[in-house]
Amino acid sequence: MSSRRMTTIAGSLVTASFSTVMILSFTASADDQGPASSKGGKAVDEAPAGVKLTTTLPEKISVDNSSKATDITATVKNDGSKDSGKIRLLVVGFDGLTVKNVQGCSPIDKKDLPEGSNSGFACPVDNLAAGKSKSYAVDATFDLGKTGKICLPVQTGDGKKTFWQQGPVPFGTANPSPNAPATPLLLGTDNTPVGPGGDELPKTGVGRDLLPLGAAGASLMAAGAAGLWWSQRRPRTVC
Repeated sequence: MSSRRMTTIAGSLVTASFSTVMILSFTASADDQGPASSKGGKAVDEAPAGVKLTTTLPEKISVDNSSKATDITATVKNDGSKDSGKIRLLVVGFDGLTVKNVQGCSPIDKKDLPEGSNSGFACPVDNLAAGKSKSYAVDATFDLGKTGKICLPVQTGDGKKTFWQQGPVPFGTANPSPNAPATPLLLGTDNTPVGPGGDELPKTGVGRDLLPLGAAGASLMAAGAAGLWWSQRRPRTVC
């Protein structure tokens, strides 16, 4: 076999191998977020007859350990038999999860954010036909040193009624990997924060681990009472 022919064959094999790797890499990336899920969702106000609104989030996301960046797909669906009319979807971040941008949506003013949230965007949906869905690309950051939650309320266009709300539902992992390029997080899993050294959980508050059991119980009861008072005072608060 001539050297020229051997070179041609070798080049073809390299090209074929490269193409295979490219295809496999693209497939893995496309499936990275796994199936969509409505975990943590519930109906709130009664929707118009024939309208059934829900949302979904990916079962898995991946956080870049250097930039803390992550991508999330938020989807609103109408599984009913009639069109929804004018509605809006809110995408709200809590704790270590901060929503940086949602394609086609507007940032919510800080004063209008739900209690305890750090960021949010409002996405107007003029009308969602029966059996249809609409997805939004969410750019966010996730501080792996904290827990993180996201909330997706579906409301009337004026925000007076909330037909459906998913969350605040956590993303997280019980097995942090601070030395890896990225950390996968699962929907519905409370995150186990990684400390600065990567092997110690961060402590919050002075002497938290030394707090007497009775004092801890009293603090929890006070927090619960305050939360109940707030929910009674603002019955329409979302998330």
